[in-house]
Amino acid sequence: MEALEALLGRSSAAKLAEPAPQGEVRERIFRAALRAPDHARLRPWRFLVVEAEDRSHLGEALARAMQARDPQTDPAALAKVRANPLRAPLVLLLVARISEHPKVPALEQQFSVACAAQCVLLAAHAEGFGGIWRSGAITYSPELHAELGLAPDEQMLGFLYLGTPLAVVPRPGPDPSVQEHFRVWPAH
Repeated sequence: MEALEALLGRSSAAKLAEPAPQGEVRERIFRAALRAPDHARLRPWRFLVVEAEDRSHLGEALARAMQARDPQTDPAALAKVRANPLRAPLVLLLVARISEHPKVPALEQQFSVACAAQCVLLAAHAEGFGGIWRSGAITYSPELHAELGLAPDEQMLGFLYLGTPLAVVPRPGPDPSVQEHFRVWPAH
């Protein structure tokens, strides 16, 4: 797939099934993440790869974190969060490892991780797979960070779900207008 075709054609795929990217295809998708913009070459991204039965273990960790955060959590909410990692055959946890740097603030390092995630989604699409980025309040909680064993300089930024799209769903409505989002500055 040509680069512009991938950029203009990618959309999030909420329904994903087996197979997940494997072998050389997976390697290319992962390598694409490493080409994200990275001021000062800090390499702030970390991807925790979760698949097979480990997705259930992740679901349990999510539920424990949610319950530790709020012991009165509704059992239905706990069941839902336990099932979340089973939405796709491959889940990548997006982790930013933030370094103290005089020229690269933490926010810019988080942006770099976000760019790496977009590179994964675009590469997966170009390889014929689908994906979606998900998060939620539990994503950013210290309770989940502890469950995952993250270091003090690491932060969760979200979950990438990857697999084979069950259905190709066109983007709803018309494409956004370029003129609405790009303006010449200063206005004359």
